[in-house]
Order: sequence, then C-alpha cells, then structure tokens
Amino acid sequence: MSTQSIMRNLIVETPSKPGNLAKVAKAIGDQGGDIGDIKTLKIGTLSTVRDVTCTCENLAQLEDIVKAINELEYITVRAVSDDVMKAHEGGKIHMTRKIDVRSLSDLRRIYTPGVASVCQEIQRSPEKAHYFTSIGNTVAIVTDGTAILGLGNIGSVAGMPVMEGKAVLFDQFAEISGVPILLDTSNPDEVVETVKHIAQGFGGILLEDIGSPHCFEIEDRLTKELQIPVMHDDQHGTAVVTLAAALSACRYAGVDIKHAVVGQIGLGAAGLAISRMLLEYGVKEVCGSDLQESALVRLRSFGGTVMNSIEELMEHCDIVIATTGVKGLIKPEMIRKGQIILALSNPYPEITPEDALKAGAAYAADGRLVNNVLGFPGIFRGALNANAKRITYPMLLAAANAIVDATHNGDLVPHPLDPNVHKSVAKAVERIALKELSQETIL
Repeated sequence: MSTQSIMRNLIVETPSKPGNLAKVAKAIGDQGGDIGDIKTLKIGTLSTVRDVTCTCENLAQLEDIVKAINELEYITVRAVSDDVMKAHEGGKIHMTRKIDVRSLSDLRRIYTPGVASVCQEIQRSPEKAHYFTSIGNTVAIVTDGTAILGLGNIGSVAGMPVMEGKAVLFDQFAEISGVPILLDTSNPDEVVETVKHIAQGFGGILLEDIGSPHCFEIEDRLTKELQIPVMHDDQHGTAVVTLAAALSACRYAGVDIKHAVVGQIGLGAAGLAISRMLLEYGVKEVCGSDLQESALVRLRSFGGTVMNSIEELMEHCDIVIATTGVKGLIKPEMIRKGQIILALSNPYPEITPEDALKAGAAYAADGRLVNNVLGFPGIFRGALNANAKRITYPMLLAAANAIVDATHNGDLVPHPLDPNVHKSVAKAVERIALKELSQETIL
C-alpha cells in the first residue's frame, strides 16, 4: 500500500523562542512534506537545534522544503542527513549463539562427540527436531523481489533490506528467528519446488513482496503441499490489520460492519485479501473495483460483487477501503454523507482524512498507522506455539479481534511498538490453532 518516497533528517536551528518550531512545520507542510520524529539535539540560550525527520516525494521536493525553511527569519537548515541509509550499513541482522563455549567440556557437549546422541534421537523421532533444534522457532522470509514496497519488480537482492527489517520485527516482537530467502525466479513451479526443498529447516514460511497474480498460486500450492504454516503477508497480514482498523472505525461511527456494504478500491494482492477477510468475518456485501479483469474474476469467486467504476462503488457503499497507491484518486465530491473512508495508500492516500471529513464522511483515516507489523509476528508466534500445520481464517480473524481489543479509545489501531499487542495476538491465534488441532484429532 506504499508508493516510492524518500526520507531525510533535517538538522534545523531556530531561535529559542516559542513559535519557531511551528514555522518550520508549516514550511514543510506548505511544500507537501510529511513530518515524522522530532528530536531536540541542543537547547542553548539563543538557539535550539532539532533533528526533524521529513518524508517527501523526491529530491526536488526536498530541495524546495530546505529552501522554504532557510527563507524563514533567523531559522537555518544546518545539515541534511540520511539516517535511513546509515541504519542499514552492514545489514540489520546476524545469526548469534544462545550458548557460550568456554571449555572443552562445553565444546564436546554442543558439538562432537556429544551432539551425535541428539542427532540419533531426532533420527528415531523426527518430530523432536522442533524441541532439540531451532527449527520450530525459525521462519523463512521468502521473496522473489517482484513487488518490493511501492518500488515494484526491483529484484530480490534489492529487496533484502525489507527482508532484514521483517527479521528484526520477528525477533523483537515474537522472539522468532526470521531468515531471508532470496529467489532468482518468479516462476510459480520453481518457487514452489524451491521452498518445498528447504522447508524442513523451518517452522513456517512467510511469503513477502511477491507480485500479483502469481502470489496467489504460490501461496495456495504451498499451503496445500507443506505441513507447516504458510502466509503471504502482503495479503493476509495487511487484511488482518485492515479488518481491525475497519472494526474500530465502525465502533466510533456507530456502524454494524456485518450489515454494511463495504467497497474495496484496488484488487491487487492486498485488496483481494481484504475483501475475502471481510467476507469471512461475516460482512453481507463486499464490492470491489479494479482495472484488471482477472482481479474481478477472483473477487467474484470469493462471493464479492463487482462494481463497474469507482463512482458507482462510492455511491453504493457505506464503508470504502482503498489500496491503489494512487494519490488523490477519491475526489471530495464522490463522498456520500455518513460514509467511513479508509484511504490506506502510503505516504499519499487516495484522499486525505481532512478532505473526506469536510466532504461529509462520518469517519476517515489514512494508512499511516495501518502497519502489517501489528499482525504477522503474533500470528506466527501463536501458530508455532501450537505447532499448527497451517494458518486458517479463524486464526486470522482472532488476530484481528485481538488487535481491536488492544486498541485504546480514540485510536484506530494500537501502537505497533506496544509489546502487549503482539502477545495478545499470539495468544488469540494459539488458542484457535489448538482448538482446530483438537477437532482434527477427534475427527
């Protein structure tokens, strides 16, 4: 749901008087920039230096922002730094040990000859590999590089920073070891066979940034042919968090989502998954609009209704979700009074919440807080804890409800860095997974 943008840190010096930071913020906003974190680096008697994170569309816009700030009286941009690039130097992950080797006795215990007895135990009972090795707590993060963020098909090596970021989040929020797997093929047969050949070394498979439509076939086949959880995050991770956001929005607007008509603009991997998640939740009518006929066929196969145009969808639907990546696609005159609008493309939504509310929407939000990190760590933690063989819709719906339950009053979704959210999602998913396993045993 993101489009290409750049992020830079502006080191700005202002007079130490109230109101000057507001002038900087206005200058950035007037040039179309988006402010992130603001850190105070130094407070002096006469001046204050701050590190202001700024997101913009391109370098030309960045130059306009810097020029606008420098034109303010007594305010100066001292430097422009790229802290994003610095954070990635040398990579963001590495494999580390859990046991120290401090003596020959330690060496013999964890390696030869002691390790032989553990190998033989696993040979006799292969399922014990999940107990005596890291396999049961390790997830392969698999990409072919065909749909990296909003950058498109840039190749799996160029997508490695994203895979490393996923691994960092797995470790921090779920204590799962995520291992990036970079593929040099997008052929579904080759991708499926490759993943099947390496799958025995992992407790789960997270498919990441694999383009549409081949992502659907790859996930479907791997889910059927492997006995470990498989999930395409761009589909189901996005859908889980979007469903949670929609439920929160409905709560604030006093709408029963199951009896509302929900429209999905954009039926790529995320849009189709959101539509299907809404139908699985029990929404009576889900409508969709897209330029690709194949996407419309898939929507119909899920039980959704095809709209011939965005205008028709906007007129017909009570709740509208957009994931097109097209800035300003929804015009204010399209808004029907009382609608809920979730324009989720980042960093530039299909319509800003301010414009949607001004046009009569009952509730409106963009995608800045609707982040997949709220879902996938806890989903896999719960699935691995239960030793689940697959990730099911009841598990995903449980994850969405857990996110809603963890949302503070007034917020759309919880803060993504709140560790309690991920624990709640993991417990909810594990509970459903164990229930499903027990039912399979009975059958």
